Amino acid sequence: MTQRYSHIVMGLGATGKSVVRYLVSQGITPLVMDSRRNPPGLADIKREFPQLECRVGGFDCRALVQAEQIIISPGIPMDTPEVRVALDMDIEVIGDVELFARAIAHRAPCVLAITGSNGKSTVTTLVGEMLKEAGMNVAIGGNLGVPALELLEQNANFYVLELSSFQLETTHSLNCIAATCLNISEDHMDRYSDLEAYRRAKLHLYDQTRLAVFNRDDEQTAPLSPMNIVSFGLGNPDGDDWGITDGKVVHGSSEIMNIADIALLGSHNHANVLAAMALADAAGVDKVAMANVAKSFTGLRHRCELVSSKNGVRWVNDSKATNVGSTLAALNGFSDYLGDIILIAGGDGKGADFSQLEDALAGVSTLITLGRDGDKIAAQKKGAIKVANMAEAVAKAAELANSGDIVLLSPACASLDMYPNFMARGDDFCARVEALDEQ
Repeated sequence: MTQRYSHIVMGLGATGKSVVRYLVSQGITPLVMDSRRNPPGLADIKREFPQLECRVGGFDCRALVQAEQIIISPGIPMDTPEVRVALDMDIEVIGDVELFARAIAHRAPCVLAITGSNGKSTVTTLVGEMLKEAGMNVAIGGNLGVPALELLEQNANFYVLELSSFQLETTHSLNCIAATCLNISEDHMDRYSDLEAYRRAKLHLYDQTRLAVFNRDDEQTAPLSPMNIVSFGLGNPDGDDWGITDGKVVHGSSEIMNIADIALLGSHNHANVLAAMALADAAGVDKVAMANVAKSFTGLRHRCELVSSKNGVRWVNDSKATNVGSTLAALNGFSDYLGDIILIAGGDGKGADFSQLEDALAGVSTLITLGRDGDKIAAQKKGAIKVANMAEAVAKAAELANSGDIVLLSPACASLDMYPNFMARGDDFCARVEALDEQ
């Protein structure tokens, strides 16, 4: 007779490994499953825990329906047939963030949480840096960097978590000080029935916080029901909200810093700074610490990262823009820029509707496209230039750009048609830029 397991870990990778390690530390011996025959992290788990049973190449429904709790990877849809069977039998299916939430449930609220379609990693990092600048003991992770359960080992006073819609589907018990949904734009439509289903997955975060920080420039981010709220936006704020007045970052009527002193490029990043300040303020960070970070933080790799200034031309790597919404955010962020913008875009579009880019592309002087779906993006702007690879794209951009212009890599596509990941694509762009001869 096969052994019955009370806990089953579905899906390995970094998240699955963190779940296995946490369960074992709690005296629980789980069964590990993965639909892939050689999932990432399998060798590590077998080496660390040779006593554990790992079943790969599919999900064993007979074992799943005998479990008390299934901890599912964010990458596995909840409508996977084997998961649906377990749910129909009232077996609890949760994710790693829910385990994290239960582990800290005895504590006073100590989490600041960030979700949204774009800008999550930047805001998560900004908030963490602001708390550090204020001398607070903080751990940063979740969907960014360190899995949530591994953050428990840091014995922090505060946790700053980036959370994806996939993670929020299986998280119900976070007791946040404050949480934000930065923005909503079409993404992961291969997983959700429509944009509203995706939005509701994101906004589920507000059910788990004392304070909702929403973007008043994107009404889709507002809570679905009345609660304690504060907003951020690029215009004048009302009451205790956050915004920009006469070129200054303000909280209500209180001035914090000049907008020109923010190190990050683009108005979309100014919005990110405002969101981060609102969250940090909820945790008790003073405004001097917030401003110090905003003045010094130049951005994450591959996220509107200023790579180089050559002959007066600014080269910006936004390879992390793997969907249309991200590229729209970048283009809108540079809409007030006085020089020309040369955009490099294209890759694997994941079935996206590129017509959403047409209006924003009117503000681009030259569009250079590459990759599998480059032609579909090129169709959105007359005179677009099609190239075969990144080397040709950078060379053509260098030929066209003049002092005062920006060359922006913001693909609006995934990278897997040409690169292992968006980081490799961004690194290729950076290398090509650095190789340009300065005349």
